[in-house]
Parts: sequence; C-alpha cells; structure tokens
Amino acid sequence: QVRMVESGGGLVQPGGSLRLSCAASGRTFSFYAMAWFRHAPGKEREFVAAISGSGGSRNYASSVKGRFTISRDNAKNTVNLQMNSLTPEDTAVYSCACAGGLSTYYAPESPSAYDYWGQGTQVTVSS
Repeated sequence: QVRMVESGGGLVQPGGSLRLSCAASGRTFSFYAMAWFRHAPGKEREFVAAISGSGGSRNYASSVKGRFTISRDNAKNTVNLQMNSLTPEDTAVYSCACAGGLSTYYAPESPSAYDYWGQGTQVTVSS
C-alpha cells in the first residue's frame, strides 16, 4: 500500500521561508515522478512543482519559479519543497503526490498523472 505523509507546514510571515517534506512508502519511488500541489479556499487545485523519478527533471508553476525548489532523496523515499520569499498568495493546503505510471525521466504537471496523494499540510503566510 502506497502511503504519503507531509510535514513542515505552519504559519510564516511574508518574505519568510518554509520547508515541506513528504515521506513515502509502499513502492520503489525512484521509478516515479513526485509532485506538490496546493489548494487554497475558493480556488482550484494548483500545480506547484514536480520532479522526475531520477531527480534529473523538474517543472515549476510560473507563480513559484525562482522562489521554490523541489528535491528528492530516493534512498530515504522523501521529497522536499523549499519555499522562499513567501507571500500571502502562497497560503494553501500543500499536498504531495506520486505518479501512477513509470516516470523516471519526466515530471508531469497534470494532476491526472498522479495516483497517490497525501493528506496535505497547511501553509499560512500572514503578518
């Protein structure tokens, strides 16, 4: 059974930083892309960042490019999201996801590519 558990959310002031982590279990994760999505109240779920199974390919939403960095450690089955220069517009529940199909070398942005999801962690950016 595939399981994804996020951690690291919280309250941070504008301009601050947070690091989210996702611990995964239940499969050989180096074969599968992993991604972060976010969902703010009253808005559609939004792609944030994705990384290929090998870690060699990354994609970012334009709204976070240059501020957020996705990384993974396949030995530990973890994926991280370093978030810098946070703004109130980044406030949302952040969820990690694992692709259903083999994706060793590419990092899909569509949520339909991801079959396994965590429960999410709240990130609030406010003064």
